[in-house]
Amino acid sequence: MSAPERISAGPVSPPDTAVEPAVERILEHGELTPRGRLTGASNAVLFGSVELEGRVLPCVWKPVAGERPLWDFPGGTLAAREVAAREVCRAMGWELIPPTVLREGPYGPGMCQLWVGPPPDEEDPDVESFAGTTGAGNGAGAAESGEPDADVAVEEETAPLLALIDAEEPGPGWRAVGRAEVGADRTALLVHADDERLRRLAVLDAVINNGDRKGGHLLPQPDGRLYAIDHGVTFHTEDKLRTLLWGWAGEPLPATALDALRALRAALEPGTALLTRLAELLAPAEIEALRGRVGALMASGRHPAPGGEWPAIPWPPI
Repeated sequence: MSAPERISAGPVSPPDTAVEPAVERILEHGELTPRGRLTGASNAVLFGSVELEGRVLPCVWKPVAGERPLWDFPGGTLAAREVAAREVCRAMGWELIPPTVLREGPYGPGMCQLWVGPPPDEEDPDVESFAGTTGAGNGAGAAESGEPDADVAVEEETAPLLALIDAEEPGPGWRAVGRAEVGADRTALLVHADDERLRRLAVLDAVINNGDRKGGHLLPQPDGRLYAIDHGVTFHTEDKLRTLLWGWAGEPLPATALDALRALRAALEPGTALLTRLAELLAPAEIEALRGRVGALMASGRHPAPGGEWPAIPWPPI
């Protein structure tokens, strides 16, 4: 298992902000049709589509009623945390999380998010399609033509972001995370790409206190963008950071990250639109803890390191 060759992702494409309001309006107000369920998810995760004024977008639908209770998070709050993560990310000037809204839908209120990955494989045992429907995803674009909407990326081959290698040190273009068991009495070095998009995501995860950053949550796009999903276990008041993106631990934050933190700090001042929105999604103590993490990151000027009181890497890691 040698390190795969790193292929440069090229410049990170800026988001097309002109289409964002339209996408969010469709997600929030369109007719939501669930088409199947991802049975391997720990909470209820439905895939489907939303349609408004003749436009159809693929989506993932996570109803609050399908959230399993957690010992360390208040019940029924995961959907709101996903939306809060998106709001914070945008306030930092980054588009790392797909458009995400809270809305009413089948089974009550829940989180609706643009589906940006490949469509679910109906042959996968972890995918259960509802009778008389087809899988959603990129193929759920224009309903009559069968072509995806222009805003939804079509799956193409992208450079790998994670790897397991038989080596003591990562190769050029890679960052070491740690040793991982790959079989009986055998370990390999887990590495992630030394990629600016991942580095931004590592900073975002530290800000929102992400307790579950797994490899399967990373969705690189052919146009150079990187999206990340599954942000339900975030914004806890205690340190819960668990991630695969420890490769920069202890290193100075890049200037772009410090700029993003300054923008977020300003956006969290009393009376701002972000603070008003977060007050609808998070508890007051969680917002104060968010402010504290932003201040601590700016004061240290460095990527955080594992604290030792909480498992540093999620399980399963992928």
